[in-house]
Amino acid sequence: MTASECRSYLKHLERFGIKLGLDNIRALLAAFRDPQRSYPCLHVAGTNGKGSVCAMIAEALARNSLKVGLYTSPHLVRVEERIRVGTRIIPPADFRRLAGEVKERSDKLLGAGSLEAPPTFFEVLTAIAMLYFREKKVDIAIFEVGMGGRFDATNVVTPLVSIITNIALDHQEYLGKTIGAIAFEKAGIIKPGVPVVTGVERGPALKVIRERAAEERAPLVKAFGGSARLESRRGGHGYRFTYRFGGDSFRFTPSLPGEHQGKNAAVALAALSVLSGKWRRLSVSRIIEGIENARWEGRLELVGTRPRLYLDGAHNEAGAAVLKSFLRNDLRLKPVLVFVMMKDKAVRRAARLLFPEAKKVILTSIPYARAAKPEDILALARPFRKKILVEPSLERALALARREAGPNGAVLVAGSLYLVGAVKRIIR
Repeated sequence: MTASECRSYLKHLERFGIKLGLDNIRALLAAFRDPQRSYPCLHVAGTNGKGSVCAMIAEALARNSLKVGLYTSPHLVRVEERIRVGTRIIPPADFRRLAGEVKERSDKLLGAGSLEAPPTFFEVLTAIAMLYFREKKVDIAIFEVGMGGRFDATNVVTPLVSIITNIALDHQEYLGKTIGAIAFEKAGIIKPGVPVVTGVERGPALKVIRERAAEERAPLVKAFGGSARLESRRGGHGYRFTYRFGGDSFRFTPSLPGEHQGKNAAVALAALSVLSGKWRRLSVSRIIEGIENARWEGRLELVGTRPRLYLDGAHNEAGAAVLKSFLRNDLRLKPVLVFVMMKDKAVRRAARLLFPEAKKVILTSIPYARAAKPEDILALARPFRKKILVEPSLERALALARREAGPNGAVLVAGSLYLVGAVKRIIR
């Protein structure tokens, strides 16, 4: 499959949108002799923090001399970013080759009536990742759930450990209108007898997870509560954390900025501790090295100076709340905010959290059908209209933001990972 053929194929698949269910992906993978059964894996769900937790776990395992496959979503600039072995993104030639194989096999299955419908964009990418990890003979793979959990294409795996980072309102048109309903979907990754580690601390979400774990006789491990405690103190080089779990004490400073990364690191450490006891012994010192050296783009990522330019994919209300805390407690400077959000998200609530923390807000646009138009966001943010500017061109919006911030100020690009990816394409 050539590069142009691959682009056309993936664009065609995107037209099918989101289709929840596992029958298609199971049939497709069975035609390839179920590559996902060729290696042990971890499965990570949750509303926010999944990518950061996956990155930390992957780096910690790599520093324990393991070949690690990592499948995440969405990508920022190139679709190949979603599939990695170690720090290396799948080469485009391998991606195109496997995409061609998946297309050929799925076309045959469709013709034979073995598939109900053409596979979706996400199902094809999931199949490519699972095939590639088998080819590369990874020691272990980490699969991040795309959306929800119960009917997500990644939920064909039987992991060594299941992980649910947290639960908040998001994707309500697919997952349900309440925290309990969303927790039910995410708890769908819990498998019989497989330990589940969660960062959920209390409330209806924890009740749902606990009930599901009991049904599946899956040991439930809480990353917080009881003897599991996380303490933090702020220093000159970020936050220093002490995490006590299972009789061990971990001291670390994550490379990923923000106090919230301490919680993500604690979930990763709890999962690695369970994995170390269940699978193979892992070096604690190398685990800490992994936590302290993990990198993950688009999460309070500093990509420029004079003015400082931060990129953050906060795409829902919970993400906006975390970002607000960073602006108040860490940045301590009102940035110029360049903002776009998807129209199916909690735009009004996110604006109420973030816009008061900004010196100016520049509403712009990106070429995605789901993106809210600047004028629609403006209508939802009337109380802040005196500090809002509208510049539909993203490139001009960035230039305007830099001028408004001045060399000693800061610019923050936030509201969507699609926006972060569009900005990265411009600044590269």
